[in-house]
Amino acid sequence: MTTIVTYGTFDLYHIGHVKLLKRLKQMGDRLVVGLSTDEFNQLKGKQVVIPFEDRKEILLSCRYVDDVFEEHSWEQKRDDLIREKADIFAIGDDWAGKFDDLEDIVKVIYLPRTKDISTTELKTVLSYLDKEKVSEVKNVMDNLVTLINQL
Repeated sequence: MTTIVTYGTFDLYHIGHVKLLKRLKQMGDRLVVGLSTDEFNQLKGKQVVIPFEDRKEILLSCRYVDDVFEEHSWEQKRDDLIREKADIFAIGDDWAGKFDDLEDIVKVIYLPRTKDISTTELKTVLSYLDKEKVSEVKNVMDNLVTLINQL
């Protein structure tokens, strides 16, 4: 059985996330996601919109994801990969070269990001909307996640 591990925040779950998870699952049998906690995101200077437990539930509802664990520090990756018996560690190509030191225990793959969609772009657009509109967008996104998971 081939196990793939990836990491991310997966805030404002969107089609880019779905395509990434699908590509990763196609590489093997088991896909495990290290999901950045709210506290770790804060340390990284990132503000999340959707709380950790909700992001975890969203990921676990995706048919491509087999398990999710907490990412709470930069240093934990080696231990995580060993614990999960990972064969492949895959992450976005914006991290290219940063995790080459893990190649002694796993195959490291840097994947291109989905064009024209990112959480950062979504957050920028949302920052221009008032709270009522943000609530409407959140409801639409929740419905979108439900539809995607029914596919």
